[in-house]
Amino acid sequence: MDLNLKNPIVFIDLETTGINIAADRIVEIALLKVCVDGHEEEKLLRINPEIPITEEASKIHGIYDEDVASELTFKEVAKSLAKFLEGCDLAGFNSNRFDIPLLAEEFLRAGIDIDLKCKKFIDVQAIFHKMEKRTLAAAYNFYCGKTLVDAHSAMADTKATYEVLKAQIDVYKNTVYEDSNGMKTTPVVNNIEKLSEFSSYDMNVDFVGRVVYNNKGIEVFNFGKNKGIPVEQVFKEQPGYYNWIMDNDFPLYTKKILTQIKLRMVNK
Repeated sequence: MDLNLKNPIVFIDLETTGINIAADRIVEIALLKVCVDGHEEEKLLRINPEIPITEEASKIHGIYDEDVASELTFKEVAKSLAKFLEGCDLAGFNSNRFDIPLLAEEFLRAGIDIDLKCKKFIDVQAIFHKMEKRTLAAAYNFYCGKTLVDAHSAMADTKATYEVLKAQIDVYKNTVYEDSNGMKTTPVVNNIEKLSEFSSYDMNVDFVGRVVYNNKGIEVFNFGKNKGIPVEQVFKEQPGYYNWIMDNDFPLYTKKILTQIKLRMVNK
């Protein structure tokens, strides 16, 4: 089954120096763009992260410091990557929780203010876990009847994710899903907007969920002593809290969102 697209969609997979969204860097990025007419474009880049790759990460993806020492840095390729993603929605496997937040951090560090939040995100892992609860290799075998060769090779994982999504649409097109509120829907359909909504776990304002929308659509903190309290209320009652966040190891995108809220308050 071909995807029913209004915009091109880019399937993404990152190999990184580690799993810390705020601190780690990309060492390999695979992008598979599926155009509205079905035409596909691939982009695979090794990237010099400018920091050491952890031993744990290298054991998983097989990329070591010496493998990327002579490659371009993310800052040097950021503009071409932003151009490749222009006008596209995004998809991946665990991408909403890892790949997209980390990619947003890299763009901000490079000084490229790309508006990823305006895109639709489809997380194939979220669909899989809500319907079957397994891993990418198991998903590939379950949905496509194939064995995933070169797992943790960025392009192999990216292509497998694309195949799994198309197979999921076929498998679940007539399946009724009951959410936590008891609402019954058929969410896995060939519609990017509905797939994006179904594969989202939460109401994040930033990418990593430090700030979320409450049931009234108001931004609230989602961690620490101020969890559940509106951001604007915290900034009014605790003037130093904003500066504390800016001075500590929070993701750049989270800091950007909080700065926008702070400026909005000033301009009211």
